Amino acid sequence: MIRKTAAAVVALSLSATMAFAQPPQRESSQRASAPAGRNARSSAPDEPGTNSGPSVERNTGRGERAGEHKITDADIATAPVVEQAKSSHHTVTINGQTIGYTATAGTLTLRSDDGKPIASMFYVAYVADGGKNRPVTFSYNGGPGSASLFVHMGLAGPMHVMTDSPNATHGPPFTITENHESLLDKSDLVFLDAIGAGYSRPLGDAKGTEFWGVDQDIDAFTRGIQRYITINHRWNSPKFIFGESYGTTRSAGLSYALQQHGIQLNGVLLLSSVLNYGAHDSGFDHSFVSYVPSYAATAVYWKKAPQPANLEAYLKQVRDWAAGPYLTALTKGGNISPEEFDATARQLSAYIGIPVEFIKRANLRVDLNHFRAELLRDQGRTLGRYDTRFTGINVDNAVANAEYDPSDTGINGAYVAALHDWLGELGYTTELNYWPSGPGINQAWDWRHRPPGGFGGGGRRENVANTAADLGMAMRENPHLYVFSLNGIYDMATPFFGTEYDISHLYLDPAIKNHVRFAYYPSGHMVYLNQDALKQLHADVDKFYDDALASR
Repeated sequence: MIRKTAAAVVALSLSATMAFAQPPQRESSQRASAPAGRNARSSAPDEPGTNSGPSVERNTGRGERAGEHKITDADIATAPVVEQAKSSHHTVTINGQTIGYTATAGTLTLRSDDGKPIASMFYVAYVADGGKNRPVTFSYNGGPGSASLFVHMGLAGPMHVMTDSPNATHGPPFTITENHESLLDKSDLVFLDAIGAGYSRPLGDAKGTEFWGVDQDIDAFTRGIQRYITINHRWNSPKFIFGESYGTTRSAGLSYALQQHGIQLNGVLLLSSVLNYGAHDSGFDHSFVSYVPSYAATAVYWKKAPQPANLEAYLKQVRDWAAGPYLTALTKGGNISPEEFDATARQLSAYIGIPVEFIKRANLRVDLNHFRAELLRDQGRTLGRYDTRFTGINVDNAVANAEYDPSDTGINGAYVAALHDWLGELGYTTELNYWPSGPGINQAWDWRHRPPGGFGGGGRRENVANTAADLGMAMRENPHLYVFSLNGIYDMATPFFGTEYDISHLYLDPAIKNHVRFAYYPSGHMVYLNQDALKQLHADVDKFYDDALASR
């Protein structure tokens, strides 16, 4: 690793639901290639007052497929208004210690401020035996519109599915086994599904689009977390949130929103982050710069670039060049001299393994899809987007783009099967369809966001979200809040250099700047696909919990 720094169903009465305090009023791809969740060079929403926004590509929710189906009336009709919970007791061995825990699969009924049921949020919770005030961590995937099965059955839960990564995983039956790297040794875990994904659904006359937007989604998760800690008496427990991909966008905004409702967090864990979508619109060169270190790491992996003795030091050198001479060259646009143009193309080629003439034809700006198709063209292979250690095969090796993402198709079936199999073991049944990626969510997403009052004069709505502003505000208001950024160096959905840029713009005072830490792993977007990386991540996260809990 490279481092920086089954019981019966319980129906729960809702009659005593607490009034939900309203936060400040919120209106109801990839990086250029854009960050996860946006197509290359997409534009901001067409005009205020509509839900039109950036065209959305798949993130960790496989959102590209979401538009193929619609949530049916039957789905909505069978979603439970009365909260349900199916509980059973199990054990898991972590670090040689056997931990007993209660697993609960159930639903939380979200209500409007006037008490009207508006949504049923599905969750699976794992609570270790003993310890009234153990930490509790709320975790989820991204999309936007993804269910939480990937972090649940791959990263943190007590059971997980084994894959053949970085090769495509074999067909069923899959190996579903104890996760000896589960985070249950440090924290109780609650996996939440976004409304319209998994088994979560709008209720009554509520429409899915009422939840499908940056601020709408933050509001729903705030209500869901508040409801969980209320009915399970966890208000005084240490609290963490752990999001992956667009889930980090959510977490950054959620950190501030929860704080406005009196829910103080101890820590925020960000896996494969994108916090500022506005920095990657057409006409800006930021995205091309942010990809260079990830391109370089990939070129080293595939032996298309020199093999450095120390990869960490080498990538520091690449970062310095990308943020210095390369950014300077791009900033000049058409005013760049022929000599500087040629020198920049040669150096970029040396770092990323793409021929000089290709880079010149691309005007020094190598699009992600082109990189994925070009690096191994001589071998007839394309690269994964979530993880460039994976390879695929185009039907036509002369085309400009990769036709699919082998790092998605190579693992998706295993995770879906594992989640269904495990819920069956837990005894949870429903008539609903389980949506790994909620139908229509990705395409309908409202990207507008109202940042905290210190940005834009207070109350100004951004057409494309930058929730880094929310996270920075949350850390300034709560000087005991810790943040951990976890990154895969072969991740092209949310490249680590872009994450470093976003987090460096939290505008933190030196007194709390060291509350943010980073870790880097030889893996992709889903770091946990590399089992060795998962072991190191577990050790790093354990230490993070200890440090965050020691801050008083």
